[in-house]
Amino acid sequence: MKRHFLRYTLSGHVFIVPKDNLDRVVDALVDTNYSEEFCIALDFDPAFVTNLMAAGFLVMSTEFEGERDDPPHILLPKLHLLRSALFFPNLHIKKSIRHLLPRYELRVDTDFDAILDRCVEVHGDGWLTAPLQIVLKVLHRRKAPRVRPISFGVYRNGERKAGEFGIIAGRVYTSYSGYYDEDSAGTVQLVLMTWYLQDAGFAFLDLGMPLDYKDCLGAENIDPRRFVELFRQGRNGTPI
Repeated sequence: MKRHFLRYTLSGHVFIVPKDNLDRVVDALVDTNYSEEFCIALDFDPAFVTNLMAAGFLVMSTEFEGERDDPPHILLPKLHLLRSALFFPNLHIKKSIRHLLPRYELRVDTDFDAILDRCVEVHGDGWLTAPLQIVLKVLHRRKAPRVRPISFGVYRNGERKAGEFGIIAGRVYTSYSGYYDEDSAGTVQLVLMTWYLQDAGFAFLDLGMPLDYKDCLGAENIDPRRFVELFRQGRNGTPI
């Protein structure tokens, strides 16, 4: 097997460029037990961002602090040291949530821009910077068949009460960010979304960074090697 030699910044982060074979980069990160969760990239070209997503990176961004009046932004492709993955048979629904589920309607990919904008309003643009927002919206409009952004929203009485957006790569959906404007609506959205993904033939739900509420849903934390194996199996398939 041909080896990929990683390039590092002075800070010790791996630096990625568009010409890289990104599967080989991921293999090298796993094989060398790369201890940082983030890599660094500078190119916001939509095709490059798509390739990062197709390789299993969760693509984030940040403002680079420098001496310029208008600081540039950098990409932070992230391969978690532990990845939260929900396998559909393990979904756990609390009794306090079950009776709420019929009150809401799940809508798939109907309000992508509005949901992304609301996530920024609620959580800020610390990692979801303006250039990355633009790229995500461009990719969503292109509707690429295999790797593309998508949104989910739950509605009660015609009003959106919670939503999230993420990335489809084959038969894997990776959750990026979400919000809720009504108590319990966020959990309802996650449950209804999980049912939708299962019925549509997805392999599993990639929830990114481990958090307690994800554990409560039945997610398990897997190491990078296992995640990459499962992700590559899933990205080569096509949902129903």
